[in-house]
Amino acid sequence: MEGNVDACEEQPVFAAELTPYRSLGRKGFRILLLISGGICMLHAAFFLATGAWPIGLFFGLDFLLLWGAFVLNYRSGRAREEVTVSRTHVSVRKFSPAGQVVEHRFNSFWARFRVKRHQEFGITSMHVTGEGRHTDIGSFLNPDDRESFAKAFRAALATVKQRL
Repeated sequence: MEGNVDACEEQPVFAAELTPYRSLGRKGFRILLLISGGICMLHAAFFLATGAWPIGLFFGLDFLLLWGAFVLNYRSGRAREEVTVSRTHVSVRKFSPAGQVVEHRFNSFWARFRVKRHQEFGITSMHVTGEGRHTDIGSFLNPDDRESFAKAFRAALATVKQRL
């Protein structure tokens, strides 16, 4: 029977997966590249035909830089965080774009949720602290998502602490 009690205690009261927002999907990315590639090719062809070939090469370089910027943007979008709260612990698992995982665990009773606010911008940072350690949460979230996450996470911590 005691094994079942421990299993029940480990059931998450709160679980969230935080991911960075990307406003342009894969289809939009392809369309953007087709349009900008076409415009760059037209301008490059004009300058090559008029004998100003160095300027034509710069249009190709512009296109490559645009493509590279979006590739890096989508790569950074693979970062994510998994946040769970159970009766015994708070867990923050951070996944880097390269797939590396770092986990921060805190005792639920000692965990504190710190939020820094700016009058004009709202929440600027969120941290979990406890037992002499701390970690930030959701640094890549937009202001509205930070507000909703902070409200839900704070409520989950309060729920767990009331049951202790």
